[in-house]
Amino acid sequence: MDIPAPLAAMLAGDQGPTRQKAARLVVDLASTAGATEFVECAHAHVSGVSPLTGGHGLRRFLADLAGDEQGVVSIPTTLNSAGCDKEKMNDMDIAEENFLEHQFEIIHAYSQLGIEATLSCTPYDRGVEIGGIGSWAESNAVAFSNSYTSLITNRESGLSALATAITGWAPRWGLHLLENRIPNIQVNIECSMEYITDWSVLGDWIGKQIQPEWNLPWGMMPHITGLPKHASFDMRKALTAAAANYGCPMLWADGHTAEPPPYSPEGVLTFTEFDLSQRYSELAPTGKVDLIVIGCPQASIGEVRTTASEVRTHMEMGRRISNQRLWIFTSGHNHDLLTADGTLDLLEAAGALILKDTCPEVTPYNREHYNHLLTNSLKAEHYLTSGLNRMPTSVARIRDCVAHAFDPEICAGERPTLSGNSAKKMATSKTQQVGELSISGKSLPSQKSWIVKGKALVTDVPITYLGYVNRDTGVIEEPGHPLDGIAIDDTILIYPKGSGSTVAPFVLMGLIYTGKGPKAIVNRDVCPLTLPGASLLGLPYAMGFEEDPCLTINSGDEISMQLDNGEVCLEIISRV
Repeated sequence: MDIPAPLAAMLAGDQGPTRQKAARLVVDLASTAGATEFVECAHAHVSGVSPLTGGHGLRRFLADLAGDEQGVVSIPTTLNSAGCDKEKMNDMDIAEENFLEHQFEIIHAYSQLGIEATLSCTPYDRGVEIGGIGSWAESNAVAFSNSYTSLITNRESGLSALATAITGWAPRWGLHLLENRIPNIQVNIECSMEYITDWSVLGDWIGKQIQPEWNLPWGMMPHITGLPKHASFDMRKALTAAAANYGCPMLWADGHTAEPPPYSPEGVLTFTEFDLSQRYSELAPTGKVDLIVIGCPQASIGEVRTTASEVRTHMEMGRRISNQRLWIFTSGHNHDLLTADGTLDLLEAAGALILKDTCPEVTPYNREHYNHLLTNSLKAEHYLTSGLNRMPTSVARIRDCVAHAFDPEICAGERPTLSGNSAKKMATSKTQQVGELSISGKSLPSQKSWIVKGKALVTDVPITYLGYVNRDTGVIEEPGHPLDGIAIDDTILIYPKGSGSTVAPFVLMGLIYTGKGPKAIVNRDVCPLTLPGASLLGLPYAMGFEEDPCLTINSGDEISMQLDNGEVCLEIISRV
């Protein structure tokens, strides 16, 4: 591996401990990805801002970086959404102790690193064209920009994007390489797709169809045919944001993106009017709605104006929203533009609450008042129903969301409750294994030698740390997952890779800090959502085995792993 001189100097500690840590992570990522080159990046976008998502792992890590004058970013870098609008704390009714204090602590720490506190999860929606090679760590932004703009970025974690921001360098791998930017799923559309939320439902639906036997090394990358010729910015944004829930880093849509290169799909899907109608039926509210939230990812100008148009219709009939039941989330940039044109005045006059710098999925809701949300976004639904807020969340088009905001009695029955028993079991190909096993893999350049023995905890289904692994107990809490209800602490944790939010490493780091993390981690695939935490905190990490450890090892098997001269030997001590 040829390390560029500037990066090598950082790795040697010539520019302080922060840049040395960052350079070490960049080199570890390159090694596990099989990259032989590095690329200079033009822009970075860092995730992990809200205390709700980053938690104590984020705060402790940022505190560890404090005090290094040389430890600042090398390239323009923007920051993801915060957990609250600091000017509307009373309106948001956040009951979590010290939340605002912790939020200021996190934003201040990032600012000390030289990061621009834009506090937006839509860095592509600022009226600024960003091109070249980026290192972005907000999943919806990665999918949008790779699909519709000239920016090229891998799906980074908050930590890997921060490492690139500090060093200016990233491994040249994955989606940086033209040969990897190829569709792997074909999706045929046989319905009208008239509304913004229809496109959100589609993105989420595609992700739910993934089969474990499909080979998707860079995540699902669908080629979609049959969409309407016209698609607004808001529709395209809704599609990529929801698809990103399931690891999609880019997509092709005939008439809306560049033409895809030739490919052989792992699977062919067809999305019909029945599928769309069925999903709306499944997602529709069936009981009292406490709060309506719009803007996940943060609402574009078009989304806010669409909402305002529906609100105006009700206002003309003399109606008003009670108790600020409608919350609209947007970026500071869009907030200024919508203030100037009077849109926000209209919405506030109707009784809506306008929030900037934050997003529905990273906000802690006061459960004494809010126990059932309605949204127009499958991205919001995906994370709000997870362990972040663990809140029943329904989905409807903007028109219907607004109707519920004005009339609390549309659904007057009992609030729905979340139940793991009704969750669809995730597909798994695991079978019970017997006999001896000895396989070889590799670790990280920063890890020189270690020996680990213990019980294996194994799945062939990706693990979503943010929202589905309890940050205090280490218990997996994802209904339908094969490991649902099982703690990862004191195990050798074996799984294909991480999925979901790019803030995942901070959850893992928090568990390691408090002793609730695993003894070691084995991944089947290159995993930028898992590796950074292991690299920075020295957790034994292995991958690249000659046989799939997710299928050849059972949960409960006693195993031994030893790293020596860059090679990891994994052996079965005893079968369960």
